[in-house]
Amino acid sequence: MNSAMVRNLLVRGMLAGLGAGVLALIVAYFLGEPNVDSAIGFEESHAPGHEHEVELVSRSLQSTAGLATGVLVYGVAFGGIAALAYCFALGRVGRFGPRATALLLSGAALLAVYVVPFLKYPANPPAVGDHDTIAKRTTLFFLMMVLGVLLSVAAVIVGKRLAPALGNWYATVAAVLGFVAVIGLAYAFLPSVNEVPADFPATLLWRFRLSTLAMQVTLWTGFGLVFGELAERLLHPKPAAVSAGAAVAAPR
Repeated sequence: MNSAMVRNLLVRGMLAGLGAGVLALIVAYFLGEPNVDSAIGFEESHAPGHEHEVELVSRSLQSTAGLATGVLVYGVAFGGIAALAYCFALGRVGRFGPRATALLLSGAALLAVYVVPFLKYPANPPAVGDHDTIAKRTTLFFLMMVLGVLLSVAAVIVGKRLAPALGNWYATVAAVLGFVAVIGLAYAFLPSVNEVPADFPATLLWRFRLSTLAMQVTLWTGFGLVFGELAERLLHPKPAAVSAGAAVAAPR
C-alpha cells in the first residue's frame, strides 16, 4: 500500500470518526447527560457548603459545547489511529474484504480500548471517586487499555501461527482462550478501585455505566460501517457506466 493510499484512508478514517462521533454525541446527550445531572444533584445535596461556589464553566456549556467538542475530537483522533491500523491489518488478518475488515477492526478496537479496561475499572459519574486518587485511577485504566491492545495483537499473531497446525477454528479458539486467561490474570493482580459512596443510588450508577458503554458501542459500530463503505469505494471502485447515447461508434 503506497503513501497516497495510506493518506486517503487516513482522511477517510478521520471523516468516518467524525460521523461516528456525531452519533455517539446524540447517545451521550440523551442517555448520559440526564444521569450526570442526577449525580451532580446527589453530590450537591451531600455537600451543602459548596452549593454557592462560582463555576468556572457553566453546566449548560459543559453538557452542550463541551460535550460536543470532547466527543467529536475523540472520534476524529481514534478514527485516524484506527485507519492507520486498518492499513496494516488489511489482508493480514484473513481473507476479508474492506468492509468486513473495517467491522472486524472496529469490534477489536471496542473490545481492547474500552471493554477490557471498563470491566475492571468502569466509568463513574460525579459524586463517585476520591479526588486524591484520580491520577492512580487514570493510570490503571490506561494500563488496562494498553494491555488490551497489546494482547489483542498478540492473540491475532498466535492464532495465525497456530492455524497451519490446528486449523483456523481451533487456532482461533486457542488464541481467544489465551487472551481471556491473560486478561483474567491482569484483573486478579491489578488493584481494585471501589470508591462508590454507600448511599449512592445503585440504579443511577448502573444507568450511567450502561450509557457510557452504549456511547462507545455506537461510536465504534458507526465508525466500522462508515469507514468500511468509504474504504470499499476507494479500494474497489465501481467502473463508470457509459450511457448508450454517449458511446461513439468505432469507424469501419
